[in-house]
Amino acid sequence: MFRTSLTTNLILICLLVVLAALPPFLGIYYGNMVTRLMILGIFAMSLDLLIGFTGLVSFGHAAFFGLSGYILGIVMMDTETASIYWVLPACLGVTALASLVIGWFSVRTSGIYFIMITLAFAQMLFYFFNENTALGGSDGMFIFAKPTLAIGSWNPIDFEDHHTFYYVVLVSLILSYLGLRRLLNAPFGQVIQGIRTNEDRTRALGFATRRYKLVSFIIAGTLAGFAGFLEAMHTSIISPAHLGWHESGNVMMTVILGGIGTLHGPVLGAFAFGFLHDWLQDVTEHPTLYMGIFVIAVVLFLPRGIAGLPADIARWLRRKPPGDGGSPP
Repeated sequence: MFRTSLTTNLILICLLVVLAALPPFLGIYYGNMVTRLMILGIFAMSLDLLIGFTGLVSFGHAAFFGLSGYILGIVMMDTETASIYWVLPACLGVTALASLVIGWFSVRTSGIYFIMITLAFAQMLFYFFNENTALGGSDGMFIFAKPTLAIGSWNPIDFEDHHTFYYVVLVSLILSYLGLRRLLNAPFGQVIQGIRTNEDRTRALGFATRRYKLVSFIIAGTLAGFAGFLEAMHTSIISPAHLGWHESGNVMMTVILGGIGTLHGPVLGAFAFGFLHDWLQDVTEHPTLYMGIFVIAVVLFLPRGIAGLPADIARWLRRKPPGDGGSPP
């Protein structure tokens, strides 16, 4: 069963309180930055469902992230107002369908072949949008208006307001985490974790492991599409780069940095990755080089990622120095 310690839960609650209290103290730049990092956290959690809990290493996960944003751009291309009540289901529906098709082929492979086939499908979508001049080609497309939540003349939430959208993303992050946590504690979650541990034994127990992997793939892809939908609403821009292998590599690095198989770790990794990269851009001309060194250091010295740091510190504090106590020789 997927569980987190009491200490971890308290830390997460404190972080959520901080995030909820931040907007009045943030300027436009850092407010937009934190919003973007929360969206990246949702995206990273969706990939962690595959890598950390199902044992499927996808290198084309950005395909669903970018595809959802393009669907939003296409829907909003010829209209200035559209209801989110049908725009969001349309984006998620197309993303779920793409996840079904790509997943149906992908889960029939394993290991390096799974990695390569997911990358191949993502690159196919990348080149489709990159060469499509009607959708802006390599420059992408600008989304001139955001969907509305209006019911008649009443609009309870204004997505154009930066602070309002910040809280929409924060609530989305919380609900995504709680939903995945509930899923992993359900029988379905127990099965996919069993597949990650030993697929042959899980299959021997009578579970159709390929179907479970496909469903997990669809859920992860759809959640990545939801993150892409929020990102497109946030920036009002969508481009082929959102579907590229660089985007998939960045989110995978975020999951590794935060801690694979923890759910909250990828969110912490998103914030660490974002703020560190922003700081490095101000102090060096080669931020990517130092980001790579930092990730290597985390992998070597924090094998459980940033999420495992409190437990590692506690273990280090409990460790007695040589010769201190213990039984005599």
